[in-house]
Amino acid sequence: MSSIVTNVAALNGQRNLNSTTMKMGKVLEKLSSGYRINRAADDAAGLGISEKMRAQVRGNTQAIRNANDGISMIQTAEGAMDEVHSILQRMRELGVQAANDTNDSAARTSIGTELVQLRTEIDRISNATNFNGQNLLTGTLTGTLGGATATDLVVNDAVAAAIASSIEVAGSKADTYTFTYAAATDTLTLTNSAGIAQNLTLGAVAANGTQVLNFSQHGIKVTLNSSAGDTADNIGAALALAANDTIVVTGTGAAALQVGANTTAYDSMNISFNDVRATAATGLNLVTGGGVDWTSSATIVASNTAAQAFINQIDTGITTLNTRRSDLGAAQNRLEHTVNSLGVSVENLTASESRIRDADVAELSTMMVSNQILQQAGTAVLAQANQASQSVLTLLRG
Repeated sequence: MSSIVTNVAALNGQRNLNSTTMKMGKVLEKLSSGYRINRAADDAAGLGISEKMRAQVRGNTQAIRNANDGISMIQTAEGAMDEVHSILQRMRELGVQAANDTNDSAARTSIGTELVQLRTEIDRISNATNFNGQNLLTGTLTGTLGGATATDLVVNDAVAAAIASSIEVAGSKADTYTFTYAAATDTLTLTNSAGIAQNLTLGAVAANGTQVLNFSQHGIKVTLNSSAGDTADNIGAALALAANDTIVVTGTGAAALQVGANTTAYDSMNISFNDVRATAATGLNLVTGGGVDWTSSATIVASNTAAQAFINQIDTGITTLNTRRSDLGAAQNRLEHTVNSLGVSVENLTASESRIRDADVAELSTMMVSNQILQQAGTAVLAQANQASQSVLTLLRG
């Protein structure tokens, strides 16, 4: 049937041309942006996966910067400790010199004067060493146990002996930690206020035996000692009693480094920067005691005996400093591995996200050429269809 009111062929051609034009617009958008997915309508599931991966990539990239900042922090502290080590070696050298009775009292007083100055310099270095305003060598970035003593946790042994627990919290954050115990599996759980939990399998403690519970995720280590011994169930039940089930860590806590993109216990690590002040009991403890009299320059190494006691005190200080430098060195090595691991993760996640979201230029170029041909053909066909209705008018001519 011929009609001059409705040109079905033209409508069909127009619809197809509009469809081709829309497809061409999407192809051009993808080519110009470089992304296959520009909005949820392009691929809702793919967009969701891509955004999660982007969050991981950006989070891990920042975690790399955080870890590198942590390495810089450790290097700052370790550099200061190196100088403290040099001072201690000089102090020991002076102690050995003073132990020789060829020195009279005036010479030993002169040596004592230098020792006082060197001890003062150790304190100055410790107090002055900071990273971004945080003191590193005064013990303010070390966790401390809340309560009067470090043996707040005392477990009553069913065999009538007592299991006294020493608690080390140097690597922990300031928080409240709670014990729970599952007798069916001998599982002891320590959970912080954020709900992050670490499980350990509890064993029996033999008579005069020791068991160390190392909750490494929280930076807390509990040592159980028993004279008579006890079963895992008795120990676990006692630890989980309301009177014993909480460890409160106060103070600023250790330096917490966010070395992951998420909020699990595995995405952060704690580093303690211990006190290395010479005159602090929690530091090198180069104070009166152990046969050394720091009352004045004349009394420190006043005799052979005093000088030998001084050498022993310095040796203890050197050992303490060795341990604290070793702890920081181990943490630095761990952070360097963390940076390497995060770098690989960022690379792989970026590649995965690219495969999901990025445009295939070759494929889109082919589609663009195809749509261009269809657009040209559609335009020509629509023009022909519009002319078809004109031919009907020839029937009306006489």
